[in-house]
Amino acid sequence: MSSWLDGQPGDGLPVHDRGLAYGDGLFETIRVADGRPLLFERHLQRLDEGCRRLAIPVDLEQLRGELVHFCRDLRQGVAKLILTRGTGQRGYAPPQPCQPRRLLLGSALPGYPAQHAESGVRLFPCATRLAEQPLLAGIKHLNRLEQVLARAEWQDPRYAEGLMRDMSGRVVEGVFSNLFLVVDGELRTATLQRCGVAGVMRAEIIAQASRLTIPVVECDIAYDELLRADEVFVCNGLYGIWPVIGLAERAWPVGALTRKLQSVVADLLSNS
Repeated sequence: MSSWLDGQPGDGLPVHDRGLAYGDGLFETIRVADGRPLLFERHLQRLDEGCRRLAIPVDLEQLRGELVHFCRDLRQGVAKLILTRGTGQRGYAPPQPCQPRRLLLGSALPGYPAQHAESGVRLFPCATRLAEQPLLAGIKHLNRLEQVLARAEWQDPRYAEGLMRDMSGRVVEGVFSNLFLVVDGELRTATLQRCGVAGVMRAEIIAQASRLTIPVVECDIAYDELLRADEVFVCNGLYGIWPVIGLAERAWPVGALTRKLQSVVADLLSNS
Protein backbone atom coordinates (compact mmCIF):
# COMPACT_ATOMS: atom_id res chain seq x y z
CA MET A 1 0.00 0.00 0.00
CA SER A 2 1.39 3.40 -1.01
CA SER A 3 0.82 6.42 1.21
CA TRP A 4 1.48 10.15 1.19
CA LEU A 5 1.32 12.57 4.10
CA ASP A 6 0.89 16.27 3.32
CA GLY A 7 1.93 15.81 -0.29
CA GLN A 8 5.03 13.68 0.33
CA PRO A 9 5.57 9.90 0.61
CA GLY A 10 5.12 8.94 4.26
CA ASP A 11 2.77 7.44 6.81
CA GLY A 12 3.77 8.85 10.21
CA LEU A 13 0.50 10.41 11.40
CA PRO A 14 1.13 12.27 14.71
CA VAL A 15 -0.60 10.74 17.74
CA HIS A 16 -2.14 14.12 18.67
CA ASP A 17 -3.94 14.49 15.34
CA ARG A 18 -7.60 15.45 15.87
CA GLY A 19 -8.71 12.93 13.29
CA LEU A 20 -7.54 10.18 15.66
CA ALA A 21 -8.77 11.83 18.85
CA TYR A 22 -12.19 13.06 17.73
CA GLY A 23 -12.84 11.94 14.16
CA ASP A 24 -12.42 15.62 13.32
CA GLY A 25 -12.14 15.41 9.57
CA LEU A 26 -13.41 14.01 6.29
CA PHE A 27 -12.54 11.31 3.81
CA GLU A 28 -13.10 10.36 0.17
CA THR A 29 -12.70 6.91 -1.37
CA ILE A 30 -11.90 7.29 -5.07
CA ARG A 31 -11.77 4.64 -7.76
CA VAL A 32 -8.67 4.95 -9.95
CA ALA A 33 -8.46 3.59 -13.50
CA ASP A 34 -5.50 4.03 -15.87
CA GLY A 35 -4.03 6.60 -13.51
CA ARG A 36 -7.21 8.73 -13.44
CA PRO A 37 -9.47 9.45 -10.44
CA LEU A 38 -13.06 8.66 -11.49
CA LEU A 39 -16.00 10.91 -10.61
CA PHE A 40 -13.28 13.31 -9.55
CA GLU A 41 -15.23 16.58 -9.59
CA ARG A 42 -18.06 15.05 -7.54
CA HIS A 43 -15.55 13.89 -4.91
CA LEU A 44 -13.98 17.36 -4.77
CA GLN A 45 -17.39 19.05 -4.53
CA ARG A 46 -18.43 16.86 -1.60
CA LEU A 47 -15.09 17.41 0.13
CA ASP A 48 -15.39 21.16 -0.35
CA GLU A 49 -18.90 21.11 1.14
CA GLY A 50 -17.67 19.03 4.09
CA CYS A 51 -14.80 21.44 4.75
CA ARG A 52 -17.21 24.36 4.65
CA ARG A 53 -19.54 22.68 7.15
CA LEU A 54 -16.74 21.74 9.55
CA ALA A 55 -14.88 25.04 9.03
CA ILE A 56 -11.68 23.27 7.95
CA PRO A 57 -9.69 25.50 5.59
CA VAL A 58 -8.54 23.68 2.47
CA ASP A 59 -6.61 24.66 -0.64
CA LEU A 60 -8.72 22.73 -3.13
CA GLU A 61 -6.39 23.33 -6.06
CA GLN A 62 -3.39 22.09 -4.11
CA LEU A 63 -5.37 19.02 -3.13
CA ARG A 64 -6.49 18.48 -6.71
CA GLY A 65 -2.88 18.50 -7.90
CA GLU A 66 -1.77 16.05 -5.21
CA LEU A 67 -4.60 13.65 -6.00
CA VAL A 68 -3.92 13.75 -9.74
CA HIS A 69 -0.23 12.98 -9.12
CA PHE A 70 -0.99 10.25 -6.55
CA CYS A 71 -3.51 8.54 -8.83
CA ARG A 72 -1.14 8.72 -11.78
CA ASP A 73 1.43 6.82 -9.73
CA LEU A 74 -1.15 4.37 -8.38
CA ARG A 75 -2.50 3.55 -11.87
CA GLN A 76 -5.28 1.14 -10.76
CA GLY A 77 -7.19 0.64 -7.53
CA VAL A 78 -8.52 2.90 -4.80
CA ALA A 79 -7.15 6.20 -3.51
CA LYS A 80 -8.42 7.10 -0.05
CA LEU A 81 -8.01 10.71 1.03
CA ILE A 82 -8.25 11.50 4.75
CA LEU A 83 -8.32 15.20 5.61
CA THR A 84 -8.12 16.10 9.30
CA ARG A 85 -8.11 19.39 11.17
CA GLY A 86 -4.54 18.58 12.13
CA THR A 87 -2.77 18.49 15.49
CA GLY A 88 -4.38 20.06 18.52
CA GLN A 89 -4.01 20.26 22.28
CA ARG A 90 -6.20 18.27 24.65
CA GLY A 91 -9.88 19.31 24.56
CA TYR A 92 -12.61 19.74 21.99
CA ALA A 93 -11.94 23.38 21.13
CA PRO A 94 -10.52 23.57 17.58
CA PRO A 95 -7.01 25.05 17.35
CA GLN A 96 -6.90 28.60 16.01
CA PRO A 97 -5.54 28.70 13.44
CA CYS A 98 -5.58 25.05 12.45
CA GLN A 99 -3.20 23.33 10.04
CA PRO A 100 -5.15 20.61 8.20
CA ARG A 101 -3.38 17.36 7.48
CA ARG A 102 -3.74 15.35 4.25
CA LEU A 103 -3.25 11.58 4.19
CA LEU A 104 -3.47 9.62 0.93
CA LEU A 105 -3.61 5.82 0.91
CA GLY A 106 -3.50 3.64 -2.20
CA SER A 107 -4.82 0.08 -2.37
CA ALA A 108 -6.15 -2.50 -4.82
CA LEU A 109 -9.78 -2.41 -5.92
CA PRO A 110 -11.91 -4.67 -3.67
CA GLY A 111 -12.56 -8.09 -5.19
CA TYR A 112 -16.35 -7.92 -5.29
CA PRO A 113 -17.90 -11.08 -6.80
CA ALA A 114 -19.19 -10.52 -10.34
CA GLN A 115 -22.47 -12.17 -9.36
CA HIS A 116 -23.34 -9.19 -7.14
CA ALA A 117 -23.77 -7.06 -10.27
CA GLU A 118 -25.08 -9.83 -12.49
CA SER A 119 -27.56 -11.65 -10.25
CA GLY A 120 -28.16 -9.12 -7.47
CA VAL A 121 -27.63 -9.08 -3.71
CA ARG A 122 -29.61 -9.63 -0.52
CA LEU A 123 -29.76 -6.94 2.16
CA PHE A 124 -29.38 -7.66 5.87
CA PRO A 125 -31.91 -5.66 7.96
CA CYS A 126 -29.58 -3.89 10.40
CA ALA A 127 -30.83 -3.13 13.91
CA THR A 128 -28.32 -0.29 14.30
CA ARG A 129 -30.03 3.02 13.54
CA LEU A 130 -28.57 6.22 12.16
CA ALA A 131 -28.64 9.17 14.56
CA GLU A 132 -30.20 12.33 13.16
CA GLN A 133 -27.81 15.29 12.99
CA PRO A 134 -28.62 17.78 10.20
CA LEU A 135 -25.29 19.61 10.64
CA LEU A 136 -23.42 16.46 9.56
CA ALA A 137 -25.99 14.96 7.20
CA GLY A 138 -24.67 14.27 3.70
CA ILE A 139 -20.97 14.84 4.33
CA LYS A 140 -18.45 12.00 4.61
CA HIS A 141 -16.99 12.75 8.02
CA LEU A 142 -14.63 10.43 9.89
CA ASN A 143 -17.15 9.30 12.54
CA ARG A 144 -18.30 5.94 11.13
CA LEU A 145 -19.00 3.90 14.28
CA GLU A 146 -22.65 3.46 13.31
CA GLN A 147 -21.52 1.71 10.14
CA VAL A 148 -18.97 -0.35 12.08
CA LEU A 149 -21.68 -1.55 14.47
CA ALA A 150 -24.10 -2.26 11.64
CA ARG A 151 -21.55 -4.24 9.62
CA ALA A 152 -20.73 -6.34 12.70
CA GLU A 153 -24.34 -7.55 12.83
CA TRP A 154 -23.90 -10.19 10.15
CA GLN A 155 -21.24 -12.62 8.99
CA ASP A 156 -23.45 -14.70 6.70
CA PRO A 157 -22.01 -14.46 3.14
CA ARG A 158 -25.53 -14.55 1.71
CA TYR A 159 -25.75 -10.84 2.55
CA ALA A 160 -23.56 -8.47 0.56
CA GLU A 161 -24.87 -5.28 2.17
CA GLY A 162 -27.04 -4.09 5.05
CA LEU A 163 -30.03 -1.78 5.16
CA MET A 164 -29.81 1.19 7.54
CA ARG A 165 -32.75 3.22 8.87
CA ASP A 166 -32.94 6.34 11.00
CA MET A 167 -34.26 6.62 14.56
CA SER A 168 -37.82 7.03 13.25
CA GLY A 169 -37.58 3.90 11.11
CA ARG A 170 -37.27 5.66 7.76
CA VAL A 171 -35.14 3.93 5.13
CA VAL A 172 -31.91 5.86 4.52
CA GLU A 173 -29.10 3.86 2.86
CA GLY A 174 -26.87 0.81 2.92
CA VAL A 175 -23.92 0.40 5.26
CA PHE A 176 -21.53 1.44 2.50
CA SER A 177 -23.88 2.45 -0.29
CA ASN A 178 -26.87 4.55 -1.23
CA LEU A 179 -30.22 2.98 -2.05
CA PHE A 180 -32.78 3.61 -4.81
CA LEU A 181 -36.32 2.35 -5.33
CA VAL A 182 -38.21 2.10 -8.60
CA VAL A 183 -41.95 2.76 -8.24
CA ASP A 184 -44.11 2.95 -11.39
CA GLY A 185 -41.11 3.98 -13.49
CA GLU A 186 -40.00 6.66 -11.03
CA LEU A 187 -36.71 6.61 -9.12
CA ARG A 188 -36.88 7.36 -5.41
CA THR A 189 -34.02 7.83 -2.97
CA ALA A 190 -33.93 9.01 0.61
CA THR A 191 -33.62 12.68 1.38
CA LEU A 192 -30.39 13.20 3.33
CA GLN A 193 -31.32 16.21 5.43
CA ARG A 194 -31.16 14.42 8.80
CA CYS A 195 -28.46 11.76 8.34
CA GLY A 196 -26.75 9.60 5.75
CA VAL A 197 -23.97 10.11 3.21
CA ALA A 198 -24.53 11.91 -0.09
CA GLY A 199 -22.63 9.43 -2.25
CA VAL A 200 -20.91 10.55 -5.44
CA MET A 201 -22.49 7.66 -7.35
CA ARG A 202 -25.90 8.66 -5.98
CA ALA A 203 -25.36 12.16 -7.37
CA GLU A 204 -24.20 10.76 -10.70
CA ILE A 205 -27.23 8.47 -11.01
CA ILE A 206 -29.58 11.37 -10.28
CA ALA A 207 -27.86 13.41 -13.01
CA GLN A 208 -27.89 10.55 -15.52
CA ALA A 209 -31.56 9.83 -14.80
CA SER A 210 -32.38 13.47 -15.48
CA ARG A 211 -30.49 13.27 -18.78
CA LEU A 212 -32.51 10.17 -19.70
CA THR A 213 -35.77 11.90 -18.63
CA ILE A 214 -36.32 9.36 -15.85
CA PRO A 215 -38.19 11.06 -13.00
CA VAL A 216 -36.30 11.16 -9.68
CA VAL A 217 -37.70 12.06 -6.28
CA GLU A 218 -35.67 12.60 -3.11
CA CYS A 219 -38.05 11.99 -0.23
CA ASP A 220 -38.69 10.25 3.08
CA ILE A 221 -39.07 6.51 2.50
CA ALA A 222 -41.05 4.35 4.90
CA TYR A 223 -40.04 0.72 5.35
CA ASP A 224 -43.38 -0.46 3.97
CA GLU A 225 -42.83 1.68 0.87
CA LEU A 226 -39.52 -0.06 0.28
CA LEU A 227 -41.23 -3.45 0.50
CA ARG A 228 -43.83 -2.36 -2.08
CA ALA A 229 -41.23 -1.10 -4.60
CA ASP A 230 -41.05 -2.64 -8.09
CA GLU A 231 -37.23 -2.66 -8.16
CA VAL A 232 -34.47 -1.83 -5.67
CA PHE A 233 -30.75 -1.26 -6.13
CA VAL A 234 -27.75 -0.02 -4.18
CA CYS A 235 -24.79 1.94 -5.52
CA ASN A 236 -21.41 3.39 -4.68
CA GLY A 237 -18.42 4.86 -6.47
CA LEU A 238 -16.33 1.67 -6.44
CA TYR A 239 -18.68 -0.99 -7.79
CA GLY A 240 -21.38 1.04 -9.55
CA ILE A 241 -24.82 -0.55 -9.15
CA TRP A 242 -25.90 -3.83 -7.54
CA PRO A 243 -29.52 -4.91 -8.01
CA VAL A 244 -31.23 -5.87 -4.74
CA ILE A 245 -33.12 -9.17 -4.95
CA GLY A 246 -34.07 -9.74 -1.32
CA LEU A 247 -34.66 -8.29 2.15
CA ALA A 248 -36.10 -10.44 4.93
CA GLU A 249 -39.04 -12.28 3.29
CA ARG A 250 -39.35 -9.85 0.37
CA ALA A 251 -37.91 -10.73 -3.04
CA TRP A 252 -37.52 -8.49 -6.08
CA PRO A 253 -36.68 -9.19 -9.71
CA VAL A 254 -33.72 -7.51 -11.38
CA GLY A 255 -35.74 -4.89 -13.24
CA ALA A 256 -35.33 -3.21 -16.61
CA LEU A 257 -34.68 0.27 -15.22
CA THR A 258 -32.03 -1.05 -12.85
CA ARG A 259 -30.30 -2.77 -15.79
CA LYS A 260 -30.49 0.38 -17.91
CA LEU A 261 -28.86 2.54 -15.25
CA GLN A 262 -26.37 -0.20 -14.43
CA SER A 263 -25.19 -0.16 -18.05
CA VAL A 264 -24.85 3.63 -18.07
CA VAL A 265 -22.86 3.59 -14.83
CA ALA A 266 -20.61 0.72 -16.01
CA ASP A 267 -19.72 2.79 -19.10
CA LEU A 268 -18.91 5.78 -16.89
CA LEU A 269 -16.60 3.74 -14.67
CA SER A 270 -14.78 2.28 -17.65
CA ASN A 271 -14.56 5.44 -19.79
CA SER A 272 -14.66 8.48 -17.50
